[in-house]
Amino acid sequence: MKASIVDLRYKTNDILKALDRNESVTVLYHGKVKGIIKPAHEKTTLKVKDHPFFSMHKASEETVLKALDHLRKPRHDF
Repeated sequence: MKASIVDLRYKTNDILKALDRNESVTVLYHGKVKGIIKPAHEKTTLKVKDHPFFSMHKASEETVLKALDHLRKPRHDF
């Protein structure tokens, strides 16, 4: 979205809605780009299989169930 200085004043609601839609707003001053307003956080989705934990034991011969049993075992075996 492009907005002039006047738009920042009078159409603030539209600019905020654009930011809610994760759009960047280019601010124009006398027709020239003065700056860019970006959303505070962009929603990123990370797939479960891309999480670093799942490639941690890639070279291991151990099955997933055995690895989980090893992680969940008590601190001291009696």
